[in-house]
Amino acid sequence: MSVETFASSHSELASPTPRRLWFGLVASALAWLTLGAVDLLVVWNQCAHQQQYSGEGSYTACRILLSAVSIVLLLVAIAGGITSYNSWRKLSRQHLLETIATDRREFMALLGVIISITLGVGIVWLSIPPLLIQLCERAK
Repeated sequence: MSVETFASSHSELASPTPRRLWFGLVASALAWLTLGAVDLLVVWNQCAHQQQYSGEGSYTACRILLSAVSIVLLLVAIAGGITSYNSWRKLSRQHLLETIATDRREFMALLGVIISITLGVGIVWLSIPPLLIQLCERAK
């Protein structure tokens, strides 16, 4: 095995797969969208139940459900961010704040990091109101 063959096979092993790049890019966006849909459905269901049976309901189960879903989806967003960051580190030798993502794979990895940070914060902000505000008051 020549040195050139070893170097090319080593660089192929070190470069991230397209599946890892797409997971890092899409995971937090899908987690954020899923949390929004679950939040909307739970609030809609509970407010319809409250209007039908008129009276304040106990929202403990809903809050536990929303908190559990939020934690799981935040972990998915974090996993996507870590995957994107590791992919970016394999593709780029520059500092994160000084990078110029000219290659498609490097751009996907860097965009995955940015999206994961942004939507991870969005997931945290979306999961706080059900803990503090009555569900149907929030929907009004």
